[in-house]
Amino acid sequence: MNQSLHTAARLLVLAAALGAAAGASAQAKGDWTVKVGVNRIDPKVESGDVGAPALPGTRADVGPDTKPILNIGYFITDNIAAELDLGAPYRHDLFGAGAIAGTGKLGTADVLPPTLFAQYRFFGKDAVFRPYVGLGVTYAYFRRERGSAQLTSVLNTGGAPSTFSLKAKGAISAQVGASLRLNERWSIDGGVIKTKLKTVASYSTGQTQAIRLDPVAVNIGLTFRF
Repeated sequence: MNQSLHTAARLLVLAAALGAAAGASAQAKGDWTVKVGVNRIDPKVESGDVGAPALPGTRADVGPDTKPILNIGYFITDNIAAELDLGAPYRHDLFGAGAIAGTGKLGTADVLPPTLFAQYRFFGKDAVFRPYVGLGVTYAYFRRERGSAQLTSVLNTGGAPSTFSLKAKGAISAQVGASLRLNERWSIDGGVIKTKLKTVASYSTGQTQAIRLDPVAVNIGLTFRF
């Protein structure tokens, strides 16, 4: 497990041990919730080739990142909720793959992926443990793309430094998770999100590259109901 998630999990277990006995109903119609925690995004990349005149099979891979998250939820009914997932920008490293595998880091890019979910929460409003499923819409906004010297050597050897940009895209996300109530106000909440996301990289040398990112995100946090 990533070190940040491991540390957060230990803190949440401690919070559960210190939690007061369960009180009145939680997560019921009309309630608002705020979740603070950490989220790890791990892209599952299928890269197309960079256009000519790059070496055939010139592809890319994308590394993971972990950042704090802030999720805001509203219970429309006792079992149906809307949730907006926010957080700090994620910074991902891009690496060579395919014919240029092992050439090192090609660059970095930041991404803001706010997501709005519609959720179904199982069991009744008084249940201590409530699993849930969700379906949502993600908007992936890329910024601060930076190419490396290695990118230049691959695309424009001996020429001006190469740069690139990634096209912002909308995507569908599916979610599974569970909430464990500690007391009337506080819960531990964790989940997994799968997003079907494709984008296009455009390089300063005029080439383009289709990239399927399809990230899997794993999160854990503390939720406060008010």
